[in-house]
Formats: sequence, structure tokens, C-alpha cells
Amino acid sequence: MSAAPATPVPAPGAPGDAPGRATAPGYRPGRTLRLRVEARRQVRRRRTMIVAALLVALPFILIAAFAIGGTPSGEGSNGPTLIDVATVSGANFCATCLFVSAGFVLVVPVALFCGDTVASEAGWSSLRYLLAAPVPRARLLTVKLTVALGFSAVALVLLPAVALVAGTVAYGWGDLELPTGGALASGDALPRLAVAVVYIFISQLVTAALAFWLSTVTDAPLGAVGGAVGLTIVGNVLDAVTALGSWRDVLPAHWQFSWADALQPTMEWSGMVQGTSVSLSYAIVLTALAFRGFRTKDIVS
Repeated sequence: MSAAPATPVPAPGAPGDAPGRATAPGYRPGRTLRLRVEARRQVRRRRTMIVAALLVALPFILIAAFAIGGTPSGEGSNGPTLIDVATVSGANFCATCLFVSAGFVLVVPVALFCGDTVASEAGWSSLRYLLAAPVPRARLLTVKLTVALGFSAVALVLLPAVALVAGTVAYGWGDLELPTGGALASGDALPRLAVAVVYIFISQLVTAALAFWLSTVTDAPLGAVGGAVGLTIVGNVLDAVTALGSWRDVLPAHWQFSWADALQPTMEWSGMVQGTSVSLSYAIVLTALAFRGFRTKDIVS
């Protein structure tokens, strides 16, 4: 009797994950590269610990700066800002930390977590071995992106959480006073700050998706991270060009500070709704490009 033919197994690094292709008995794609395994790998990396340490340290650096420089004032500025009332209460200090960090500081960890995720595997020459497990390409990207977004969300929550606690210890608990006059009761301030953090995370999805897409087309993690940060800065510069007029409405940077509408006596949703639609549109397109390009990419590293 002739031996039964062996069941074919997908070739390592072969382009795509063709549906219907025969696999080895017991092979389950859903059990490859599990989320908790990837999360454990990422949390132990030095760059994760450095980012966490810097985000925790930033509120204390600001407290020290206010202690050295005295009470903030609006002298020399174009108008009152959250910095002018930063030392009124812990809620005010938390809002100030969001104000000074949302434009750039919080962009860096998002770009780092999402831009480093696939490119780092290629840089370590371990990407082809992951695919040889075999891990389906779509699952590899899904797990990598999910973990990266999870770490990004933690980073965006960590900073205001530490700022709220440190600010309350330094300046006491009280109402959130607005720089233009009026105040939000302390009981209303926390939900409003939570809305602001959620919106900031949504607005950062553009940077996340851009970094993730670049991570799938380059083997250099620094290139993916730097490219995402650089293009985000370019967007901020273009938004400052008032001559562009209504064209600025399609720039994600144009809506990045719409979260401040949540800290008004009457919450205004229109800016955040428009900003959310713009951010999600860019993020969906860029993520689709990442999956589409990686599906047929020749993996040699």
C-alpha cells in the first residue's frame, strides 16, 4: 500500500494567506501569536518603560517649574489660556498638562508604539520566523495593531491620571476654573476631563495608523516612527497657514484641540464630532493600506 500524501503546510513568508489552503491537522490560526503573549513582550521592552517614566515625570516637572517661576500669568500672550489657571486646583493642573502635551508630547508614544511594532520584527530578522510559525499575515497585523493601540491608550490615560493626583496633592481639590471666566464644579470636571482624554485618543488615531502603515513598508523602526511624527508636525504647520482657508478643515491637526470644548460651561460637541470623523476617515484608509500592502509583501527579513 502506498503512503498517504502529506498535508501541505503554507510556505514560510509566502505572500498572502490564501483561503481554503490545506493546513496541518490541529493547526488553528486563532491560537497563533496571542494578544497576551504580544502584550507581555512589549511591556518588557526598555522603550516602554522609558516612555512610562517620562509621562509620569512630566507633571512633576511642571509642578517644579511653577514652584520656581511663581504663579502663571497671561502676560505677553494673545489671550487667557489654561496655563493661567494651572495652579488653582488639581483639575486645572490636569487640564493644563493635556493642553501642553496634546500637540506633540502625546504624539511621540503613539507613533513609537505603532511605528515600532512590525518594523522592529523586520529589523531583528524575526518577522519571517513569525510567519513561518505559521502566523497568518492578517492576524499578525491585527494583534500587533491591537496591542500598539492598547499601549497608546494607556499612555494617553497615564499622563492625565498622574497629573490629577499630583495636582490635587500640590494645589488641592476644587472646581475647574476656566481661563475665560466661570467654573466647572469638581463633580462635573472629572467626566469632562474623561471626554477630553477620549477625544485626544481618537485624534491620535491618524498618527497611529500612519506609523503602523509606515512600519509595514520599512524595516527601519526609527524611519516609521520619525516619519509619522514628522508628517504630524507638517500637518500642524499647514494648519497654521490661514491662507489655506477652508482647506484646513480636512487636516486632522485643525481639530486636535477641539477637546477644549468639553471644558466649557456648556459642552459643545460640533468640533469634536467633525474632528472624530476626519480622524477616523484617515485612520481607516491608512490601516487598510497597511493590510493590503503587507498581504503580498515579500518578507525577506
